[in-house]
Amino acid sequence: MDIESVVFDMDGLLLDTEKLYQRFWREASSRCGYDMTQDHALMLRSLDKNLAVKLLKELFGESFDYKRVHDLRVELMEEYIKENGVEAKRGVREICTFLKENGYKTAIATATNFKRADRHLSLAGIRDLFADENIICASGLEHGKPYPDIYLFACKKLNTLPSKALALEDSPNGVKSAYSAGCKVICIPDRGEVEEEIKPLITYSANSLEDVIGLIKLS
Repeated sequence: MDIESVVFDMDGLLLDTEKLYQRFWREASSRCGYDMTQDHALMLRSLDKNLAVKLLKELFGESFDYKRVHDLRVELMEEYIKENGVEAKRGVREICTFLKENGYKTAIATATNFKRADRHLSLAGIRDLFADENIICASGLEHGKPYPDIYLFACKKLNTLPSKALALEDSPNGVKSAYSAGCKVICIPDRGEVEEEIKPLITYSANSLEDVIGLIKLS
């Protein structure tokens, strides 16, 4: 791979938080009277808000109260994190050290807003690895994932052509976003195997961030 920059997804990739999103989307939905399954919750990974609203109304009817369920999900998840903290994924510091030592530029591209991203990265002990200006949040853009906006913006911030950027993603919506922006993509699935629909879009799949170091060295 001919790359000069690496852009990380955050939840499920840098942070072991995707399992919390799945849990608390379902719990919040249940409390509000909706029977959300695990498969439904998985569809919401990194999904643009407007697309999420549309999807949930298709699944549960036009009366689905997205704001109520979403806000309750945030509340429940933050209560859990306040009590239990946030864990970084295995290999985060190792890959960031490797990339820095070898001259690669890095950024984060996340659906989470900056305030929450800053707090979660700090709780996980990896906030020092990323400069403020290189934490790119979809909340400040017109469209979130799977649209390409966030990866195009991240590449612009890094002064890198998308074709020279490698995206590290764990979800289909994230992979689609990076691929449509023109980035190379490595998928490190967090919840199960790599989905068939995105296999044609990825350059490699990996089991962990530590494996990515080897893939970059080999390419």
